[in-house]
Amino acid sequence: MTIMAALLFFVVMDWLSGIRAAKKDHTYASKYGIDGVFRTFFILLLPAGGNLLDGVFGLPGAIFGALAIGTIYHVLQSMTANSIRAGWGDWLPLPVLDAILKWAGSELDKKIKRAAERKGVEE
Repeated sequence: MTIMAALLFFVVMDWLSGIRAAKKDHTYASKYGIDGVFRTFFILLLPAGGNLLDGVFGLPGAIFGALAIGTIYHVLQSMTANSIRAGWGDWLPLPVLDAILKWAGSELDKKIKRAAERKGVEE
Protein backbone atom coordinates (compact mmCIF):
# COMPACT_ATOMS: atom_id res chain seq x y z
CA MET A 1 0.00 0.00 0.00
CA THR A 2 2.82 2.42 0.84
CA ILE A 3 4.53 1.97 -2.52
CA MET A 4 1.27 2.80 -4.34
CA ALA A 5 0.84 5.91 -2.17
CA ALA A 6 4.40 6.95 -3.09
CA LEU A 7 3.66 6.32 -6.76
CA LEU A 8 0.50 8.45 -6.62
CA PHE A 9 2.37 11.21 -4.78
CA PHE A 10 5.06 11.40 -7.45
CA VAL A 11 2.49 11.22 -10.27
CA VAL A 12 0.80 14.31 -8.80
CA MET A 13 4.21 16.02 -8.55
CA ASP A 14 4.89 15.06 -12.19
CA TRP A 15 1.55 16.53 -13.28
CA LEU A 16 2.16 19.78 -11.39
CA SER A 17 5.65 20.21 -12.81
CA GLY A 18 4.44 19.26 -16.31
CA ILE A 19 1.65 21.83 -16.23
CA ARG A 20 4.05 24.56 -15.07
CA ALA A 21 6.63 23.61 -17.72
CA ALA A 22 4.01 23.64 -20.49
CA LYS A 23 2.70 27.02 -19.34
CA LYS A 24 6.25 28.41 -19.24
CA ASP A 25 7.23 27.29 -22.75
CA HIS A 26 3.75 27.99 -24.16
CA THR A 27 3.04 24.40 -25.21
CA TYR A 28 0.04 23.85 -22.96
CA ALA A 29 -2.60 21.97 -24.95
CA SER A 30 -5.72 20.45 -23.45
CA LYS A 31 -5.74 17.48 -25.87
CA TYR A 32 -2.18 16.53 -24.93
CA GLY A 33 -3.06 16.93 -21.25
CA ILE A 34 -6.15 14.72 -21.55
CA ASP A 35 -4.08 12.09 -23.34
CA GLY A 36 -1.61 12.39 -20.47
CA VAL A 37 -4.32 11.49 -17.97
CA PHE A 38 -5.05 8.29 -19.89
CA ARG A 39 -1.32 7.52 -20.15
CA THR A 40 -0.97 8.00 -16.41
CA PHE A 41 -3.87 5.68 -15.58
CA PHE A 42 -2.41 3.06 -17.91
CA ILE A 43 0.96 3.36 -16.18
CA LEU A 44 -0.69 3.10 -12.75
CA LEU A 45 -2.40 -0.12 -13.82
CA LEU A 46 0.96 -1.81 -14.51
CA PRO A 47 1.76 -2.50 -10.83
CA ALA A 48 -1.86 -3.56 -10.28
CA GLY A 49 -1.46 -6.09 -13.09
CA GLY A 50 1.79 -7.22 -11.50
CA ASN A 51 -0.10 -7.84 -8.27
CA LEU A 52 -2.59 -10.00 -10.15
CA LEU A 53 0.23 -11.97 -11.78
CA ASP A 54 1.87 -12.46 -8.38
CA GLY A 55 -1.39 -14.04 -7.22
CA VAL A 56 -1.59 -16.27 -10.29
CA PHE A 57 1.98 -17.52 -9.92
CA GLY A 58 1.99 -17.56 -6.12
CA LEU A 59 4.84 -15.07 -5.90
CA PRO A 60 5.33 -12.86 -2.82
CA GLY A 61 4.96 -9.53 -4.64
CA ALA A 62 7.98 -9.85 -6.95
CA ILE A 63 6.28 -8.82 -10.19
CA PHE A 64 4.30 -6.07 -8.44
CA GLY A 65 7.47 -4.74 -6.79
CA ALA A 66 9.46 -4.72 -10.01
CA LEU A 67 6.72 -2.94 -11.95
CA ALA A 68 6.03 -0.46 -9.14
CA ILE A 69 9.70 0.46 -8.72
CA GLY A 70 10.17 0.74 -12.49
CA THR A 71 7.12 2.98 -12.72
CA ILE A 72 8.34 5.19 -9.86
CA TYR A 73 11.74 5.47 -11.55
CA HIS A 74 10.12 6.60 -14.82
CA VAL A 75 7.82 9.09 -13.05
CA LEU A 76 10.74 10.56 -11.07
CA GLN A 77 12.69 11.12 -14.30
CA SER A 78 9.68 12.76 -15.93
CA MET A 79 9.03 14.94 -12.87
CA THR A 80 12.68 16.00 -12.75
CA ALA A 81 12.75 16.88 -16.46
CA ASN A 82 9.49 18.83 -16.13
CA SER A 83 10.84 20.69 -13.10
CA ILE A 84 13.96 21.74 -15.00
CA ARG A 85 11.81 22.86 -17.97
CA ALA A 86 9.68 24.86 -15.54
CA GLY A 87 12.81 26.70 -14.39
CA TRP A 88 12.90 25.17 -10.92
CA GLY A 89 16.40 23.78 -11.50
CA ASP A 90 17.73 27.29 -10.90
CA TRP A 91 17.13 26.74 -7.18
CA LEU A 92 19.61 23.86 -6.99
CA PRO A 93 23.35 24.14 -6.35
CA LEU A 94 25.32 23.57 -9.57
CA PRO A 95 26.84 20.18 -8.60
CA VAL A 96 23.39 18.85 -7.69
CA LEU A 97 21.92 20.18 -10.93
CA ASP A 98 24.75 18.56 -12.94
CA ALA A 99 24.08 15.19 -11.30
CA ILE A 100 20.35 15.49 -11.94
CA LEU A 101 20.93 16.46 -15.57
CA LYS A 102 23.10 13.38 -16.09
CA TRP A 103 20.39 11.19 -14.58
CA ALA A 104 17.37 12.72 -16.34
CA GLY A 105 19.09 14.16 -19.41
CA SER A 106 17.57 11.88 -22.03
CA GLU A 107 14.06 12.40 -20.61
CA LEU A 108 14.64 16.17 -20.62
CA ASP A 109 15.83 16.05 -24.24
CA LYS A 110 12.69 14.13 -25.26
CA LYS A 111 10.41 16.57 -23.44
CA ILE A 112 12.10 19.62 -24.97
CA LYS A 113 11.86 18.09 -28.45
CA ARG A 114 8.19 17.20 -27.95
CA ALA A 115 7.46 20.70 -26.65
CA ALA A 116 9.17 22.28 -29.66
CA GLU A 117 7.09 20.11 -32.00
CA ARG A 118 3.85 21.11 -30.24
CA LYS A 119 4.71 24.81 -30.00
CA GLY A 120 2.24 26.92 -31.87
CA VAL A 121 -0.32 24.13 -32.28
CA GLU A 122 -3.62 25.42 -30.91
CA GLU A 123 -6.09 22.82 -29.63
